Amino acid sequence: MDWMALTVFSEIADGSSLAKAAEKLRIPPMSATRRLSALEQDLGVRLVYRTTRALSLSPEGQAFLPHARRLLSEREAAYASVRRDGEGAFGLLRVTASIAFGRKVVTPIIVRFMEDNPAVRVDLLMTDSVIDIVGEGIDVAVRIANLADSGLMAKRLAANPRLMLASPAYLQRHGTPKTLADLQGHECLYLSGSTHWAFETGNQQQRSKLSGRFSANSIEGLLQACVAGLGIANLSSWFVQEEIKRGELQSFTLEDAIPQPLGIWAVYPSNRMLHPKVRLFVDTLAADLQHSPVVTSLASG
Repeated sequence: MDWMALTVFSEIADGSSLAKAAEKLRIPPMSATRRLSALEQDLGVRLVYRTTRALSLSPEGQAFLPHARRLLSEREAAYASVRRDGEGAFGLLRVTASIAFGRKVVTPIIVRFMEDNPAVRVDLLMTDSVIDIVGEGIDVAVRIANLADSGLMAKRLAANPRLMLASPAYLQRHGTPKTLADLQGHECLYLSGSTHWAFETGNQQQRSKLSGRFSANSIEGLLQACVAGLGIANLSSWFVQEEIKRGELQSFTLEDAIPQPLGIWAVYPSNRMLHPKVRLFVDTLAADLQHSPVVTSLASG
């Protein structure tokens, strides 16, 4: 198995040109080209379409990519199994998180993690879309949710309380809802495709049907609409602390219900050996989330 050829292919799949892949891997550009060509010849398929301007994966390349990444990950795990404790994380760590949480919370943690582990490289995919972490070769997905059963391993890192919010101007014009039933008379700002908000009433869960004229596919859009006075939003506490401190938003509580809290989870494929880089990063996430000034409102997981 030509591990360097697999690595060149993986780098190209991540958007690198052959020249950039060779530079990153510290091999001659001609060597990168020859290794990729030899891999294609060995497999009997074209993995990469080459033009004068760009490289792109062929359908066969897209199908082969998760297998190539899995082989590289398992190779790293095999080497890690005989490394001495205390040597830190090493190799490429692929992480995914939502755009807002990735920007405000995960990226600063990654920076500190890389400072403490100089032999590790990190590729962060920030997206609000649900992705196949096995197929995409992701090592750790940071998710905010109530997780359903799946074939994935997960570790709860922290609680994720949510707040009912509106701008002071909106509440002055329309009044502050007192009960869950009062929400029906207000403009609710919600994620595209959502039809209900989940609440806890005592020991029971209750769903409240949404009514409102504005929705967005990102909580960034909901936040801006809420600050502008368009309606009421139900957002994570960590996401709105700055706006509350500046007086742009005001949180309020209902007498008979609270927004259903979610959890912050680290999710990773269960069919892989748990590489030290994954274990160390998940431990770092768990520790930092308990002390991060951005998420001081989060309770211990």
